[in-house]
Amino acid sequence: MLWSLFNRMKLQMKIIYEEGLEKHKQRSHTNTNKLFDLKEKKVSQAKTLNEKELKKVLNYIAVRKHAARNRAMLLTTHYCGMRVGEVSALRIGNVMSADGTILNEVRLQPDQTKGKHARTVFLPEKLRRELIVYLATIDRSDLTKPLFYSQKRASGWNSNTLCQHFHWLYRNAGIEGASSHSGRRSFITGLASKGVGVRVLMSLAGHRSIQTTQAYIDINDDMKRKAVELI
Repeated sequence: MLWSLFNRMKLQMKIIYEEGLEKHKQRSHTNTNKLFDLKEKKVSQAKTLNEKELKKVLNYIAVRKHAARNRAMLLTTHYCGMRVGEVSALRIGNVMSADGTILNEVRLQPDQTKGKHARTVFLPEKLRRELIVYLATIDRSDLTKPLFYSQKRASGWNSNTLCQHFHWLYRNAGIEGASSHSGRRSFITGLASKGVGVRVLMSLAGHRSIQTTQAYIDINDDMKRKAVELI
């Protein structure tokens, strides 16, 4: 009888242990999912803007202080896909020759780029027009001065302060999920939707691998509609 009681107690203890172990696994799985979700949110990519959303931001900028500067800075990321750190490192001489001509190409030096790799950025006509308007508002006599002035620092912007500035421009304009990276992602996604090959996109973005460029492309319904029409 005692032996039977002992076996029943042993069986109950085993059941309790197994139930506790299962609950522990479930909690661990839940915590892992939460951690994964946090990581996903952390690495989630900046919003890409459509034409209507970009116009909304530009309309907000137009009625605020430093409108010409802010418009030119923002469109530099949207129209040629520059990184915010590259934009902050630009000098007047990067975009304008000594005779006042706006250049077609920006030759970034290693100390102006991510990864310290020199690269060439091509400026489309509509961005050159924007730069002409902006440059007319500032003193252009010293080509070594920062292209985009800062009212707080004579040395201009750095990547951190410009990131914050873009964040507030988008947020105050009512564009949720946008950041300093949105212009670059919108540039790459927009060209991809028009059929530009990934190798060309990689070169334009200054990436070192195709995989990095592919991660920037935001697949949307409009791209899918155009794709099926190719059948």
